[in-house]
Amino acid sequence: MRDILESTVVRLLADHSTPALALACENGDWPAALWQAVADSGFALAAAPESRGGAGASWDELYPVLVACGRHHAPVPLPEAIFANWLLGIAGIDALPGPLSFAVQATLTMEGGRVSGAMAEVPWGRHVDHVVAIASGEQPMLVLLPTAGAVNRRRSMNVAGEPRDGLDFDAVAAVASAPLPDGIAPSVMACGGAMLRAAQSAGALQRLLELCTAHAGERVQFGKAIGSFQAIGHQIAVLAEQVALTSVAAEAACAESGDAGLALLPIAAAKVCSAEAAGVAAAIAHAVHGAIGFTHEHVLHLTTRRLWAWRSEYGSMTDWAQRIGRAVCAGGASAFWPAITAGSLPGLNPGAFR
Repeated sequence: MRDILESTVVRLLADHSTPALALACENGDWPAALWQAVADSGFALAAAPESRGGAGASWDELYPVLVACGRHHAPVPLPEAIFANWLLGIAGIDALPGPLSFAVQATLTMEGGRVSGAMAEVPWGRHVDHVVAIASGEQPMLVLLPTAGAVNRRRSMNVAGEPRDGLDFDAVAAVASAPLPDGIAPSVMACGGAMLRAAQSAGALQRLLELCTAHAGERVQFGKAIGSFQAIGHQIAVLAEQVALTSVAAEAACAESGDAGLALLPIAAAKVCSAEAAGVAAAIAHAVHGAIGFTHEHVLHLTTRRLWAWRSEYGSMTDWAQRIGRAVCAGGASAFWPAITAGSLPGLNPGAFR
């Protein structure tokens, strides 16, 4: 299934997700044609179990889809919809084919099937029909809320021009709700968001490497391509290292995650790697491109601005690194090597992340 998903999504996004479309969406447009193509393909439902209207695809199989979204700077909430439908599926709720997102920063309460409270930084909040979140209480409840029921909307955008909106609710009826399954903690929302952004960053970094190698081979200075100069070649080699590191870490995070839960240590490592690579790679890319790379007309900023935005969403590099470090220290020297070989670290708890 992985090969089919990869070839299909790459072809779809290459045809529909253009730089012009991404720029138009930064001005508030909703890419209806792109989303319709996504909906027709069934990608948004792919992670949900077949019994709930999905395809039962694993995160390992969906990794190329997330990477393609980052590579093609897709201005639609496809990664968010995939993860939200996965959450609905594991909670026993039917998947939704329409525009869908999820909220990590939410202070919600539920009483009598009605939900009140606030959400912050909801990806694509102004455009989606529903949002998945967790309502607190004696038993955390996964709730599916209609955005049409929001009594207040606070529009905001990240540095890449992607909507990150606030939504307030006052006793709105939940479309569906269910307790979180045993073994799934409320922190699954932040962990899932970090996994998505790491994989998207891997795709964006791969695109960055393509842009740099192409420009270095075409730009001529002193009678030869700038890529032939040792200093430029060295910087592109460093960039390639960062791309490989992030890609491997992000793929491992997806491969180790499944229906039983998300793989916390691999996700934490992937988020640290992708966040660090974002700064290093963007600096190299703009240095290689020179002045032209800083212009709005050049496509470079569509990738670098997303890397800058995604590196701090759902926990920054420092947030995740500190939690890994504390868990390692708490476990002691004897637990360090078993944690690496087992891919899990007792005591690692991401808590709530931005």
